Amino acid sequence: MSINRRLNHQIKASQVRLIGKDGEQLGVVSLSEALRRAEEEGFDLVEISPAANPPVVKIIDWGKFKYEQQKASRTQKKKQKTVEVKGIRLSAKIGEHDLQTKAKHARKFLESGNKVKIRLFFKGREIVHKDIGENVLKKFSRELEDVAKIDQDITFSGREVSMILSPKKTD
Repeated sequence: MSINRRLNHQIKASQVRLIGKDGEQLGVVSLSEALRRAEEEGFDLVEISPAANPPVVKIIDWGKFKYEQQKASRTQKKKQKTVEVKGIRLSAKIGEHDLQTKAKHARKFLESGNKVKIRLFFKGREIVHKDIGENVLKKFSRELEDVAKIDQDITFSGREVSMILSPKKTD
């Protein structure tokens, strides 16, 4: 929300469309008349729509208006959830207990609302047995099927096999 608006004597137009403090249309008046009315009521004249012809101005309490704008932008920022992609590295020869430990870490990431990218690297001649790597990733995803869904299926790129899991929606 932009708070950079022209106030009172900063407004350049000679004729303006005036809106009262309660939102009622007061019609097209001269800038000096609009300023006089705003000062009589003890409020500020704020340019709401400078692109309109004539520009739209409103009689409002500037301090309160600015506070409301800042409050709205703060609540909007709070509602935005940033999803981070966490990484888990595996190998083709990973032991059963090690796999469960890594799955436990991934479960914590998923429960806190983050996505998890599982990457399995092939060392040396392991690359010949890509099916072993694929089976390890499938087993890993089965460990987490109660809290995660597959966001990106198994992909091969060079000496790496990867997949992305995202948290299941909880109702």
